[in-house]
Amino acid sequence: MVLQRITVLGAGSWGTAFAKVLADAGRDVTVWARRPEVAREIRDEHVNSGYLPGVRLPDRLTATADPAEALAGAEAVVLAVPSQSLRANLTGWRGLLPAGAILVSLAKGVELGTLKRMSEVIAEITERPEHEIVVVSGPNLAREIAQEQPAAAVLACTDHERAVAIQHASAGPYFRPYTNTDVIGCELGGACKNVIALSCGMAAGMGYGANTMATLITRGLAEMARLGVKLGADPLTFAGLAGVGDLVATCTSPLSRNRTFGERLGRGETLEQAQRATGGQVAEGVMSCSSIRELARANGVDMPLTDAMHRVCHEGADPAKVGAELLGRERKHEWS
Repeated sequence: MVLQRITVLGAGSWGTAFAKVLADAGRDVTVWARRPEVAREIRDEHVNSGYLPGVRLPDRLTATADPAEALAGAEAVVLAVPSQSLRANLTGWRGLLPAGAILVSLAKGVELGTLKRMSEVIAEITERPEHEIVVVSGPNLAREIAQEQPAAAVLACTDHERAVAIQHASAGPYFRPYTNTDVIGCELGGACKNVIALSCGMAAGMGYGANTMATLITRGLAEMARLGVKLGADPLTFAGLAGVGDLVATCTSPLSRNRTFGERLGRGETLEQAQRATGGQVAEGVMSCSSIRELARANGVDMPLTDAMHRVCHEGADPAKVGAELLGRERKHEWS
């Protein structure tokens, strides 16, 4: 299955960076941008100054603000919009999707209300079987990839051949994609790591150091793996790129919106102040902590860090007090 014509729906940081990866791998790529001025800049000047300033985009990458034009003849469609707006956007695009095109999800989250993973939302809205949907996960900070710093990703699909097709379409000198059939584990890892990155940011904002970060990362990994295994994921997935790989990158890098957002909360800013400071954007983990918390509760899974982030972000809890409560929890065996 050889793919040449690929459409990326969404011109944010990660959508643009992944479009660059595909174009650098020799594909013909069209990006759909919501704002016409962004589409014009990408098409005519080969830059996206609002999201990836200073990055030159390949000449074979073009853009449009017309979704019908973007999708015409696409052999694969990459969905690069935030998780909580995926349903609304995809509903509008549903009738334009070319029959047989592989659908690729870049979104990392669990939908509020339905508690569905992104591939489940895509399957529901498009009425496509889940084996036609490929999920991209891993330590993929958009700016570093756009700067062609070496990185890897995991492409998960229950149909291995479709994952391989996207693998061939995206592999290049600085981007190494691996395949996996564990869609559940890869999606939950990608969603949960945003919440754990919030906690690491809060700890940094409160002045804590490496011991605290390592504790939060490893205990966060433990609770995301508990949820994943309960829902049918392969536990080995959480030791890979979609688990510990994505977790380390998102929890430690200043390029991570979730980490920097959490750091502001840890310094005492309110959710509204942190949002204003980040240009009006809310980190994915702020929304996902609530849906992941409900998903865990519905399945009888203990996720104390996720619960703590929900309380700080949505119930006004003090980060310092929540941290003390976490340390004072009942003592137990590490793997229980």
